[in-house]
Amino acid sequence: MNCKYRLIFFGIFWTVSVHILQGCVSTPRNGRELKAPGGFWNETAMKLAYGVGALKLIDRNPEIPEELEVFSNRVYKTVDTLQLELDVYRLRDAGNEPKPTMVFIHGGAWKTGKRSDYLPYLIDYAQKGYVTATVSYRLSRVAKFPAAVQDVNCAVRWLKVHAEEFGIDPERMVLIGGSAGGHLSMMVGYAGEEPLFEPQCEAGALSSEVKAIVNLYGPTDLTTDEARGRGEPISFLGATYDERPDLYRQVSPRFYIRPGLPPTLIFHGTIDSVVPVSQADSLAVWLGNAGVPYDYHRLHGWPHTMDLSKKVNAYCQFYIDRFLGEYL
Repeated sequence: MNCKYRLIFFGIFWTVSVHILQGCVSTPRNGRELKAPGGFWNETAMKLAYGVGALKLIDRNPEIPEELEVFSNRVYKTVDTLQLELDVYRLRDAGNEPKPTMVFIHGGAWKTGKRSDYLPYLIDYAQKGYVTATVSYRLSRVAKFPAAVQDVNCAVRWLKVHAEEFGIDPERMVLIGGSAGGHLSMMVGYAGEEPLFEPQCEAGALSSEVKAIVNLYGPTDLTTDEARGRGEPISFLGATYDERPDLYRQVSPRFYIRPGLPPTLIFHGTIDSVVPVSQADSLAVWLGNAGVPYDYHRLHGWPHTMDLSKKVNAYCQFYIDRFLGEYL
């Protein structure tokens, strides 16, 4: 074995060994805490670990268990000829008591993605006794901001109007999303009552207020130099920062933070190359300054969409469970 291949082999062995040793301590402490799974030096090291089988991913398309009832393709809003749909999941034998409800908003840089992307979470949380819903919204190639925020706003109101049909407790609703979905969850949770985001919804005049928000690596401030230089916000807004700085403020959850907002749970990885962890660091500071309850999990050595990892997904669910148990 020549020197080049010795170095490659040693690098893979060292990366995987360190990750496995760190991951082994991901166990509950006194039944109350779960240590974050050990991460990686960088995304290249993570890809090496995945390549040799040391990084296990969740099944992104699991079978839907027989115990769950699914209401698919429910139209919550029609824009011209475009029908926007959502799906609802619940236990078949859920009983008559209204259940807390988690509304999942998919990511994809506001331009891609689909509501079925959250199927693993939808199934897991429906099995835990929640009603779960997942929403389609207009992507940036169809309509620019504020369309997506308005759509999610209408979806929440539609679910409240139809609460009895699905066994939803409208007073215990949670918005949850990753990346662009985390951003939209915060926008509706923090600013859903703003006139710009209150279109004429078919659901009527019910409020879109929610009880809590879960933000997985979503952007909070699109006015930063890093954010406004990326192509995704330009595509979403239809303008550069220099052309429309007002839009970049309107689309940033940070500018709606104030006392009295829903408690917010934050997850973000420190090697996220899509949405820098500084966005979550700042969000935690702003929420704290406003007196808004929050929990922040800053996972060292994990990238964007880190919850595709089985260990990170289990970690996130552990703290989502605890957070919702406290605030719902």
